Formats: sequence, C-alpha cells, structure tokens
Amino acid sequence: MEIIKKETVWKGSFMSAVRITYRDAHEKVRTWEAVERVGIGGIVVMVAVTPGQSVLLERQFRPPLGRQVIELPAGLVDPGESMEEAAKRELIEETGWAAKELSFLAEGPISTGASTEILRAYLCTGLDRVGKAGGDDNEIIEVTEVPLGEVGEFLRKAQAEGILVDLKVYGLIELARKALKL
Repeated sequence: MEIIKKETVWKGSFMSAVRITYRDAHEKVRTWEAVERVGIGGIVVMVAVTPGQSVLLERQFRPPLGRQVIELPAGLVDPGESMEEAAKRELIEETGWAAKELSFLAEGPISTGASTEILRAYLCTGLDRVGKAGGDDNEIIEVTEVPLGEVGEFLRKAQAEGILVDLKVYGLIELARKALKL
C-alpha cells in the first residue's frame, strides 16, 4: 500500500479538501477524499485536573454539528510552536488555568476516514487559576469543573439534555485516571 498522489481540490482559510490517490493491498489504484488543516503545527488536547481533583470540561457550540458539545480543552499549534507550549497556551486561553506540569498521555488520529489530523493529548496538573475562561474572539466556551468521580453522571445528564459529548473525553479521562493512579 502506498500514496501515489495527493492534490488539493479546495482550500479555505483553515481547512482544505484533498483527493488522495493510493495503491491498496490488492495493487488496485483508488482515490479517497479527506480534509486537512491549513497552516498549523499540530493539535493538542488537555485533560486538566485541578488541585481539588476535578477535571475541566468545556461546552461550546460547534457549527459543523449545529449543536452544543462537551469537550476537553484543545487547540491548534501555531507554526514554530512546540506541542507543549501550545497546550499550556490553549489551556490558559480557554479555561483561565495554567498548568505547572504536562505529561504526555497519547497521540493518534482523530477521524481516520475523513481527516489527516493527528492529536496529541496531555495530562495537565499543578493548576493555578490565572485568568478568565472563555477562549479567544472566535470562541464562546463555558468551562465546568467536574469531580473526577462524577464525570460519568455529568456526561449522561448532558446527553439527556441533547448535548453531544466528544468521545475523546471518555478515553482520555480514563488514561488520566490511570496516570494519576486514581
């Protein structure tokens, strides 16, 4: 299996659509369509645990889904910025909390059939409140501190209210619990 060619069929300010021509395991040439981010150095997501053992969750409207979504703090890595620097910056921008410690949790693709995005996840601890939550000018983010032992119930209630839950929340919080030995 190999990629033969990748061509951009549309390019916007933040995303582009690409057509990928590849040879499959049976030597047949095929095409696939996907989306890529434009002008970024990666994507980070943070499982931020407060000194009181609560996790920071965000709720925001996501235009592609047309609904409110519960997520972990996350963001794009600026060109030339390290993943760790971006994680610290995005955590402050979105939640108003700064992390003294970042620990690598996992890395992998977000949507293997539709996107080329690779996400790197960090456990953020040693948190200090340093500002207000809410994100940048393009975001309206509501941050909620949820005790680690109550996350499941919090998410069930949100779903019952019609709020979507990003599936990464479940797995990454479990990885964080294991790393914290909780």
